[in-house]
Amino acid sequence: MARTQFDRIADHLSIKACDRDRLLYPKRSLTISCPIHLDDGTTAVFQGYRVQHHLTMGPTKGGTRFAPDVEIGEVAALAVWMSWKCALAGLPYGGAKGGIAVDPRRLSRRELEALSRRYMQEMIPFTGPHIDVMAPDMGTDEQVMSWFMDTYSMHHGHTVNEIVTGKPVAAGGTEGRREATGLGVSYLIKRALDRLKIETQGLTAIVQGFGNVGSVTADELHQAGIKVIGVSDRDACYLDPRGFSVPDLLNHVAKHGSLAGYSTESEFHPKELLAQPCDILVPAAVDRVIDGPIAERIQCRILAEAANGPTTPDADLVLEARPEIFVLPDILCNSGGVIVSYFEWVQGLQRLFWKRDEVVQRLYGLLDNAFERVVTMAERDKVSHRTAAMAIGVARVAEAKASRGLFP
Repeated sequence: MARTQFDRIADHLSIKACDRDRLLYPKRSLTISCPIHLDDGTTAVFQGYRVQHHLTMGPTKGGTRFAPDVEIGEVAALAVWMSWKCALAGLPYGGAKGGIAVDPRRLSRRELEALSRRYMQEMIPFTGPHIDVMAPDMGTDEQVMSWFMDTYSMHHGHTVNEIVTGKPVAAGGTEGRREATGLGVSYLIKRALDRLKIETQGLTAIVQGFGNVGSVTADELHQAGIKVIGVSDRDACYLDPRGFSVPDLLNHVAKHGSLAGYSTESEFHPKELLAQPCDILVPAAVDRVIDGPIAERIQCRILAEAANGPTTPDADLVLEARPEIFVLPDILCNSGGVIVSYFEWVQGLQRLFWKRDEVVQRLYGLLDNAFERVVTMAERDKVSHRTAAMAIGVARVAEAKASRGLFP
């Protein structure tokens, strides 16, 4: 998917064939083994990965996910997407991504800490506040980032809290980071509604994926008067045209760890959720959930891609032929997380911290700028929003590489 998207954008930008590999291929790809002692006294070895796409504009930046199906190709694609995302938002970063092939739910807290620390220990020669800055992703959280930071800091003999972002505020994190991606998704949805001159009252939304991003997005939409009629996570799926009480859903997840058991009357088939009628559709779970056939069936006015890579290239072709659907592409829509991660990194370097209101307003300012650039280019050049967003990101990286030249 990442390569297909890049090839299309490279054609659109008329990038020379001899320059394309340098833009696409990662600067550094790492595969490591992470052995740890399990609680039963045995030793287990987990495979870990980190891909740093380019360091042309600054350090690389990207999340670290703990999930059973993590592999080097997925990590590389996510790093490439992160590069275009950072460039679109105007951040001084290249893209990176990392992960470990593990189901964190099967680890005890001690085992999870041991694995987190071993992963960072193996990465120390290749990371640093001005080389590669990690962040949370699927299966990781503030606690894992604290273990990462502490491991790196113990190695260097002093606290280096700017080595990771997404930390607890007490450990040098920033206010607003946990909810930043969801806040950005909901804000851009409202910007799209304003652009379309649609009032929020009476609208309906479906949110696929009720993790950190999806739950914050659903809550923000609910507070704006939008009725959330469908939700799902890895354990349950519900649909009710009357709408759900999002605070009740949040309380249930906080108590039980998932949506499972919330309702028996509203249970719905998860594969059909995306095709149900609604005004706003938010895929906030995993990649490749909207393929060509699904793209032909979705019935929404705004498609807000809160997940990374939820729409396949085949689906893009379908959506380009459906101008009634306003697409907020992933590298724009879910960029709130990396934007506030950038703010956290800057605050850590300066040892000067901002209040939440200032963080959120700065976030909205950068999102406004990126949104206007994407929509303006799409309308001017008569291309899709994804093409416009990708073109802005790729062109900025290409220009930076060209201006720096090739060493030696």
